[in-house]
Amino acid sequence: MGSQSKTPFGDYLLRTKEVGYVERIMQSVVEVVGLPGLRLGEATVFDTGQVGMTIYLGKNYSEVLVLASEPVRVGSQVARTGYQFSVPASESMLGRTVNALGRAVREPALPEGEDSWQIVERTPYDISQRRRINRQLETGVVMMDMLVPLGMGQRELVIGDRKTGKSTLLSQAVLNQARKGTICVYAAIGKKMTDIVKIEEFLMQPDIKDKAVMVATSSRDSAGEIYLCPFTAMTIAEYFRDKGKDVLVIMDDMTAHSEFYRELSLLMRRFPGRESYPGDIFHTHSKLIERAGNFAVKLPEGEKEVSITCLPVVESVQGEMAGYIETNIMSMTDGHVYFDYELYFKGRRPAINPFVSVTRVGRQTQTVLQRNVQQYLLNLLNTYEKTQGFLKFGAELGENSRQVLTLGDKVLSYFNQPEYCMVPTNLQMALLGLLLSGLWNGQFIEKAVNLYVSDTGFKGVVDQVVDGASTVEDLMAKSRGQAQLFSQALSQG
Repeated sequence: MGSQSKTPFGDYLLRTKEVGYVERIMQSVVEVVGLPGLRLGEATVFDTGQVGMTIYLGKNYSEVLVLASEPVRVGSQVARTGYQFSVPASESMLGRTVNALGRAVREPALPEGEDSWQIVERTPYDISQRRRINRQLETGVVMMDMLVPLGMGQRELVIGDRKTGKSTLLSQAVLNQARKGTICVYAAIGKKMTDIVKIEEFLMQPDIKDKAVMVATSSRDSAGEIYLCPFTAMTIAEYFRDKGKDVLVIMDDMTAHSEFYRELSLLMRRFPGRESYPGDIFHTHSKLIERAGNFAVKLPEGEKEVSITCLPVVESVQGEMAGYIETNIMSMTDGHVYFDYELYFKGRRPAINPFVSVTRVGRQTQTVLQRNVQQYLLNLLNTYEKTQGFLKFGAELGENSRQVLTLGDKVLSYFNQPEYCMVPTNLQMALLGLLLSGLWNGQFIEKAVNLYVSDTGFKGVVDQVVDGASTVEDLMAKSRGQAQLFSQALSQG
């Protein structure tokens, strides 16, 4: 049974032969008496048309989460369905926005007969079906791919203050992965309608539309629907995974989800813990996020490795990373990308702090050259930051220090790439070799990207430069050998 079932209340009543009554209302949660055969997670139907999900079984009463904005009256009849709460998932969702119940937000409605009902709180694949993460997830963002690489199937927390560029990075990752054929599921959790419309307009672009699904709940929806939103998104992702397709899931943001879950728990008189959050909030988030990973899926044509990459978002306050929800989700993910508000106000785009950010499994997806380049860049930026600190004291700098500052400025200029300018990985490496050789200042990258995409000859030269190098020194030497070609590609205009 799912949220879109057209079966009336009376039919379920005849089928299960059990009826309950609403005894007490706590906004999105109601206490129900009766229904002796009710199971945890089972879908229920009210005689007024709303649907619910059982979240607590007590000795004298049960608690049901009402998944509708319309209120339920005391005394309303409740019927069991006999099925775990499910939502529809189908290919027809691509290019559409759905709510937490899997219903299309706008007309036309999703075609009937195509839906495959999926249990929302299903048991994730066990360890025997999981595989080592060995494929890199390319975001197209130079700083991200070089310094904080992600793997297909990784769970990476995106954390930072509001308005520091987190959504821009996520949009770039969606754009780059959709172009590569990855299904992208975007969960907008308790957002303002203006933000939902903005995200929806982005996802409806021609080169993304056929690969994207948006699960949206606004702040006007009930707390139950907002709570369910990321679970629905993950359920839809699992549907496409089982079809043999890689999926990227973005949960924007888990801070709002935590606050609405806290509201529900307090209404249900759960004992409040730290910052009034319920004691089971870690379990609630971990059972959701740990459904992502790299899996061996059995398909008609044979076994195939398929991934669900999960990027939960958490909003910090004044750069505080030691908050309850922040540290909770850090402990259940494979690293975090930290957006530093001080770097943002300095004009860095993206404002990622590479020294605070962590990626635990992303590095194992890199080539020897990529790991070598990453270490070289981190050492260079570390020296650059220390040298910048000396300037505050008016210290006189030697020639080596001036060279470090000049090269560091060029690298940071290279990292400040224009929005939605996706740079392929090989082109990132080749251009970095050119920059470190002193033959480029890190600017006017768009023309090189356009040439790499449209000119197979130029693309072949770039790929050859990268494939033939195993160290930074090799990369610099080979890039110098193609300096004339690169200078034409990077010339302004």
